[in-house]
Amino acid sequence: HENKKHNKMDEQKKVRKPRATKPQPQPVFERLSALNVNDKTEKRNSFTYLSWAFAWAEFKKQCPDANYEVIKDPVTHKPYMADEFGIMVQTRVTTQGETHEMWLPVMDNSNNAQKSAPYQITFKSGKTITVAPASMMDINKALMRCLVKNLAMFGLGIYIYAGDDLPDGYVPPK
Repeated sequence: HENKKHNKMDEQKKVRKPRATKPQPQPVFERLSALNVNDKTEKRNSFTYLSWAFAWAEFKKQCPDANYEVIKDPVTHKPYMADEFGIMVQTRVTTQGETHEMWLPVMDNSNNAQKSAPYQITFKSGKTITVAPASMMDINKALMRCLVKNLAMFGLGIYIYAGDDLPDGYVPPK
């Protein structure tokens, strides 16, 4: 009788109920790329821009540990790098152990790359324009656009850069 009792206990030990498992959090890119940010964009010329203030606020809601930095020129320690080709800004964003760097040229309102001095562009049509030198305001705007582009590398608003209207898999709220 004693052996039967042990066998039943052994059988009960073998047939364990599965443990409740916590749902795994979605990967950052999957979560952020599914967000619809269209109501926070604006059109200028033929380009769509996502507000940097909204982008950063939304990113911090989704990734509270996130931080960003402006990458400075290692020689001048200025928040941009300049050479004969133009002026470039860079940012670095880190969240949940993942880091992405991004770069963007400083551009005027027509998206012409700016330099430290004015220069001319001649189009195929023969029309010539002068591109004004960059100001600190142009550099500041480029830095914040670069940050938004950097956040897109994590998924936030990435469909805007692909020219799509809505993120893949977007389901409107009911």
